[in-house]
Parts: sequence; structure tokens; C-alpha cells
Amino acid sequence: MKDLSRHINIRWLKPPIFLVCLAPLAHLVWMGFHDELGANPVEYITHSTGTWTLVGLCATLSITPLRRILKQNWLIRLRRMFGLFAFFYVSLHFATWVWLYSGFDVHAMIADVYKRPFITEGFTAFVLLIPLAATSTSGMIRRLGGRRWQMLHNLIYISAIAGVTHYYWLVKSDETVPLRFAAVVAVLLGYRAIRHALQRKQQAAAAKRSRESVYSA
Repeated sequence: MKDLSRHINIRWLKPPIFLVCLAPLAHLVWMGFHDELGANPVEYITHSTGTWTLVGLCATLSITPLRRILKQNWLIRLRRMFGLFAFFYVSLHFATWVWLYSGFDVHAMIADVYKRPFITEGFTAFVLLIPLAATSTSGMIRRLGGRRWQMLHNLIYISAIAGVTHYYWLVKSDETVPLRFAAVVAVLLGYRAIRHALQRKQQAAAAKRSRESVYSA
């Protein structure tokens, strides 16, 4: 497939994607003003923001496989936007817990983190995304260096796993949605693991051929 990087103006593409990413929040606000959040509005807001956090994480993780499979390098320029929107929604999710659930009771929140495993997982996912969001700028990439920046941003894998686990442990009846997210994350991380293993195998084979050529010379 031909790479369309030269033909796609990413500046024109980002604004509509930005609006699409904001649409879930706009819909949530609209539902709130029209009293359509159901019998338990806080729970609805919590689930909605958590779900869109996972959507953002999955979208972020899907960019690299899609770029390689489709050979469309321009896709990589959307990864930062999806990652920041995932952090935006997880911040709303966290704020809902801090404000509407816990009433800013620090002691109660600390107790929840220690005593309730699903909150521990969710809190872990949130905390791991903070340094990723803080170092998402081009300036921070230059300061950290590409290798260290990449190592830091590998935390998104742990955050995605913790987020899915948080959702699965939270659900008490129908586990269909968290299991779907788990399947998507498993595929995206599995792709990376297989590709990494194949690259190591190719590197080992290349090193072996290099040694053999030296010995035979």
C-alpha cells in the first residue's frame, strides 16, 4: 500500500479528530443538563469517563501496528493526541472519584486504594499516565533523548493492563465490555511481543552469520 504521508495535511485532519474525541464529554454534559444520566448519575459519569479512557488507550496503542501494517507513516502523528485524550478522560474519571464519590476525604481515599483492589488498579493506571502526559511534548523528547523517552512511555502498556483489570474487577454482573477491552489490549500487546521476538531472532541470526563469515575468512 502506498504511503500517503505526502498527500495528507495533518493540520487539517487534527481539528475534526479533536472534536470527535471531545464528543463523549459533550454528550455527557448534554445528558446532565437534560437529566438523562439515570438513577445514579455519579455511577454513569464514572463508567462513561472510564470507558472513554480505555478507548483512548486502545486508540493510542493501535497507531503503531496500523502504521506498520498499512505502511502509513502519517498515522504516528495522531498518537500524541489520542494519548492526551486518554489522560484527559482518566483525569475526569479520577476527579469524579475524588469529588463525587469521596468528597475530598483524603483518609477515605487512601483506605480505598489499600483495601479495594479494583481502586488500586485504577489508581495505578492513572499515576502511570501522569509522566507520559507530562513528557509528551517535542521539547521533553529532546531533553530526555529518544531512547529514555521511549523507555518511559512503555509505561502505557502497564497502564492499559491495569485499566482493563480495574474495569473487570469493578463490574459485578455483565463482564462483556471489560472482556472486549481485554481482548483488544491483548491483541495490541501481543503484536508487539511477537514483533519484538522476531526482531531478536533476526538479529541473532544476523550476528551468527557475521561470526561465521569472520571465521571462514
